[in-house]
Amino acid sequence: MLEEIIRVEKLYAGYHGKVILEDVSFSVGAGEIIGLIGPNGAGKSTLLKTLRGILPPLAGQVTLMGLPIQLLSPRDFAQRAAYLRQGGDIVFDYTALDVVLAGRYPYLSWWQQETESDRAIAAACMAYTGVSELADKPLHAMSGGQRQRVLLAKVLAQQTPVLFLDEPATGLDVIYQEEIFRFCRELCAAGKTVLLVAHELSLAARFCSRLLLIGGGGLLADGRPQDVLTDALLTHAYGAPVRVAENPLTHHMEVYTEADENRAEKEALLRVILGTSAEGETAQ
Repeated sequence: MLEEIIRVEKLYAGYHGKVILEDVSFSVGAGEIIGLIGPNGAGKSTLLKTLRGILPPLAGQVTLMGLPIQLLSPRDFAQRAAYLRQGGDIVFDYTALDVVLAGRYPYLSWWQQETESDRAIAAACMAYTGVSELADKPLHAMSGGQRQRVLLAKVLAQQTPVLFLDEPATGLDVIYQEEIFRFCRELCAAGKTVLLVAHELSLAARFCSRLLLIGGGGLLADGRPQDVLTDALLTHAYGAPVRVAENPLTHHMEVYTEADENRAEKEALLRVILGTSAEGETAQ
């Protein structure tokens, strides 16, 4: 049985007093990679922020490594769990190296400078995410994908047992999307625990040990990818016809949508937009 790292009991989560998620309960064991999936606005990021202590629980309890999260100081929390936020922007002219070295701050006193060991860790993280050549470049001068890889390197440099990643593949090309998931799996094989928000359902199916399907104001399903990624559950969660099939060449699960019932209506609207008649002639 896996050592329990996170326990969520009857959690109500939201912000400004508005409830987004109700009565959510689950636990996470050491070495698991958990994918939070569901439609936009379902509350995946809200849940992740609540687990990280950024948003206070409206009700219920969250424990991290046996301690209620409200009892953890910011420093203690930062040594236990790293957090990659969605669309993380840096407003100052920090270089990539400055940002990644900030991942070492939870281990330094306020008067301490980074050590050679800290710099070696930062360099290794930047090399892995492919941003070593950007070390002296300001973040504001980078593309979205480059910036995302730098911020991921910062999270890795924090060297925590738990990683909370909010859409870590956002802005990355297909090669780095898969690389991020693969590296998360490698981290979990070494005993770390990863919870990530994912929109790439096919990648989540391949690399996650469990999926939590969020929708309708709560937790709709919790289980192995093959048990959660079903036509019925996904169609219910996303409110549109969704199909899951095995690719006969790769034997990986693939998720796709079918044409909706209002297709004829949308085709009529498209003809108006394009200025064409039903027969394809340009309207005068």
